[in-house]
Amino acid sequence: MATRLKEAPACGPGDSREEPDLRPVEGSEADEELATLAKAVGHPARVQILRLLARRDACVCGDIVDELPLAQSTVSQHLKVLKEAGLVRGEIDGPRVCYCLEPRALRRLKSLVGSL
Repeated sequence: MATRLKEAPACGPGDSREEPDLRPVEGSEADEELATLAKAVGHPARVQILRLLARRDACVCGDIVDELPLAQSTVSQHLKVLKEAGLVRGEIDGPRVCYCLEPRALRRLKSLVGSL
């Protein structure tokens, strides 16, 4: 089956020149934030989804399922977890949702893990 991925600039990966996140990387609030983000990336399928989205310069619209060996409902659930954690954005584009990485959240995760 052909891949039905469509790149759409509407939900682009964001400006890589954004201000750095200067929030503390230690303390109970930072620990809670790290635990939430770590839980979101704590499943191999969600890591695969993040890697898939990272390879794109724009959002992926349509059926990500063709790229992964998972059922549609499983992919949807994983995307929901990633979106709730703030690691991906999802914007409606007609009858489908376009997903892309949230670069600031990924930088924050890297910073929090780096502080361990």
